[in-house]
Order: sequence, then structure tokens, then C-alpha cells
Amino acid sequence: MNRIKLPCAIVAATLATQSPLLAQTLDIGGIASGRKVAATICANCHEISPTNYPTTVIGPKFDDIANLPSTTALSLKVFLRSSHNRMPNFILSNDDTDDVIAYILSFKRK
Repeated sequence: MNRIKLPCAIVAATLATQSPLLAQTLDIGGIASGRKVAATICANCHEISPTNYPTTVIGPKFDDIANLPSTTALSLKVFLRSSHNRMPNFILSNDDTDDVIAYILSFKRK
């Protein structure tokens, strides 16, 4: 009987010590820096703020992106690191990516 309890205790202890790791969120950057990056790179095709109108409307508004139910810091990071058919494949630094993500998420309605 003790042989069964010991593996259960080990599994429970392992899960308990890993839960803080599994619950961690992504570190995201600065909103002001993200706005600057977005104004430089994204504003030609996206409405990056309610007062910014792109020269060519190709992509969705940042406000609309932020308020999709599926939009999280992780989903944006994956999206920005993937190739796209309709979007140029910009290579952003990790800091710039995190800043743009923070800026987009600043539009999320509570």
C-alpha cells in the first residue's frame, strides 16, 4: 500500500512546484515605446490609434485586434513571429515586439 502512496506524493509535489512556472505571464514592454514602433512600422496599413488613419487600409485596427477574445500577449507574440501572406515579414527585436504587444493590449476593454 505504501508503494502506491509514494508515487502519488511525488507526482503531487512535482505539480505543486511547477504550478508557479506554468502560471507565469509573458513580460511585455512599454506602451509609449510600442506606439513609436507602431507609428514607424505599422501605421501605413493599420489604424494604430483612434487619431491615426493609415494611408492604405489593409490591416485591422489595433483596437479591434486587442478586443478579440483570443488576443493575449502570447497570441500576439506568436502572430508577430510568424510569416503572413498579406503582411510584410518585419523582423522586430524582442524588445520592439514586446513594446508593440504592450501597446496593442493597452486598447483592450476591461
